[in-house]
Amino acid sequence: MELRDAARAADGHELAVTRFPAEGRAWATLLVAGAMGVRQDFYEPLARHLAEHGVHVLTFDYRGMGASRGDGLRRIEADITTWADCDLDAMLREARSMDPGLPAFAIGHSLGGQLFGAVAETARLKAFVTVTAGSGWYRLNERMPIQVRIFWFVAIPALTTLFGYFPGRRLGMVGDLPAGVAWQWRRWATHPDYLLCEGEAIRRRFDAVTIPVLGYSFTDDAMLTQAAVDRMHGYYRNARVERRHVAPSGAGRERIGHLGYFQPASGDKLWQDTLDWLRGKAAA
Repeated sequence: MELRDAARAADGHELAVTRFPAEGRAWATLLVAGAMGVRQDFYEPLARHLAEHGVHVLTFDYRGMGASRGDGLRRIEADITTWADCDLDAMLREARSMDPGLPAFAIGHSLGGQLFGAVAETARLKAFVTVTAGSGWYRLNERMPIQVRIFWFVAIPALTTLFGYFPGRRLGMVGDLPAGVAWQWRRWATHPDYLLCEGEAIRRRFDAVTIPVLGYSFTDDAMLTQAAVDRMHGYYRNARVERRHVAPSGAGRERIGHLGYFQPASGDKLWQDTLDWLRGKAAA
């Protein structure tokens, strides 16, 4: 039975977490790091499935998101670097603490998968999996060229300035975001190097990743193309990267897109494939 709880980020900020203890004999711990604007409860079906198969799982909401939203987004002084250095790094440690003697893994969705290379705690993982995690540079999205330009060059600057945060929820776009997150995300998305535009320090962190990485992308993902996901995984110059570009029909699905991996219908094929890969790395 899962336990809704709280845990401290590296700077002491309280984050909402959910713990999913393994059923039966545990063989691993795992953190699920969510996408931009996606609440942790979206990942509960996958977390329960992994727990049923012997994995201690932790999910969480970044500060300003979901159950970690607090009193108001205008009061949240955070950007994506804060999410990485303070929130994600601490939650990787928190997940590992569920049973420190077991191999530690992580699964990152979109932004969550993008940030693993940016945090020091990743080095203590046995391996990690990314799902639809690619470079967000807007020129790589040829499927929605007009929409992405409106989003980055009109919606983000105008609405974030007007409201003091990005009101994505009322627009059906990614969810509400703290202003610092929205502005930094826009800066990354309008730079060819995406998050590596932050400088040499973050490049060195990506270069320090030497563990196995499995990256999923899907042929019907309108938000991140195969080229964008390949580009992102190319940042891991010293890691052992495996890429799987999957058509929905190959996973027994009619549609997967950007979110479908985390739906229960993916259990028989995609989740089992992930479990098999994780077990192999745990035994290595």
